[in-house]
Amino acid sequence: MSNRKLVISQNLNEPLLQKVKELIPEWTVITGRSPEIWKEHIIDAEVIAGWKSSMSASVHTSEVKWIQTWSAGVNALPLETLKQRKVRITTANGVHAYPISETIFALMLSLTRKIDTYIKQQQEKTWHHANMKQEIHEKTIGIIGVGKIGKETAKIAKAFGMTVLGMRHSGKSEEYVDEMFTQKQLNTLLPRCDYIVVTLPLTPETQGMFGKTEFQLMRPSAFFINIGRGNLVVENELVHALNDNQIAGAGLDVFETEPLPEKSPLWEMNNVIITPHTSGNTEFYDQRLIQDIFIPNLKDYLDCKNPSINLLDYKKGY
Repeated sequence: MSNRKLVISQNLNEPLLQKVKELIPEWTVITGRSPEIWKEHIIDAEVIAGWKSSMSASVHTSEVKWIQTWSAGVNALPLETLKQRKVRITTANGVHAYPISETIFALMLSLTRKIDTYIKQQQEKTWHHANMKQEIHEKTIGIIGVGKIGKETAKIAKAFGMTVLGMRHSGKSEEYVDEMFTQKQLNTLLPRCDYIVVTLPLTPETQGMFGKTEFQLMRPSAFFINIGRGNLVVENELVHALNDNQIAGAGLDVFETEPLPEKSPLWEMNNVIITPHTSGNTEFYDQRLIQDIFIPNLKDYLDCKNPSINLLDYKKGY
C-alpha cells in the first residue's frame, strides 16, 4: 500500500475527482474546501492542489514536492522558502482566458457606450443621453501583458476591427497583435492607445508600473482597464489622473487593498466601474483546471518529469 498523498483543498464534483484518482489508485487523496478536512495532512502531502495561506505555517517541515495553485498568481505563497526547498509550482494560468477577456470587453463597452451611466439613470428614472457618442470599432487597444488572457483579448479585438498593440517581456510577436513592444518601450505605446488593458502578473519589475508619468502619457480620451493585480498601479495617482481628466475612465477588477476600502474615492467616481476581483470566475473553472492543467501535469510528475504546463520560473516570478 502506497503512502503517497495528494491534498486537493477544493470541493470537486465526483466525475472530476474520479479522473484524478484513476491516475493514482494507490495514493491517499484528501479533498475538500474546509481546513478541518486537510489541515492534518499538509505535513505529509507529496502534492498539494489549491494553496491556502494557512498552509504556510507547515511549509518548513512539510514533505510537499509539487504545488498546483488554484489561481494564476503566486504572490500569496512563501516563495523564498519553497524555492530553497526546490518545490515545483504550477499555476492556473489559462483557465481564465475566456471569462477575463469577456470581462475586459464588458468593461470597455460599458465605459464606451455609457452603460454604467444608463444603469444609474434607470435607478433614478432619468431619461438623458449622457453625451454618449463614442464607439469601439477601429480604435487602438494596448494590451500590457500578452499571455493567454492577452492573446484571447487580442483575438476579440480583431472582431471589432481594432489595431492591437501588445507589450510582453520578450517582445516576441503574436497572432492578432499588430505591433509588439517590450516594457522599456511602454512610454512609446501608451500615447497611441484608446484603451489600455493590463493583464500582467505582479513581480518586482511590474510593481507600481502605472503611476503619474504613465497616466500623463495616455490620451485624455483613453480608458484604463486593470484585471492583473492592484499593486501594478499606484492607486492614488490613478485617482488623481481620473479627477484631473488626464484619462477618460477606468474599469477596475483589482486594487491595492482588497476588499476596496469604503473610504476609497474610486467608489464615488462616475467614470469608474468597479468589480470585486471576479473577472476570472466561471462555471468551468474546476473543469478546465483539472482536465487541461492538473491531470497533464500529474502524468508528467508520475513519469518523473517536471510538470510541463504553467511551471513557475522562480527568477521571473511567473
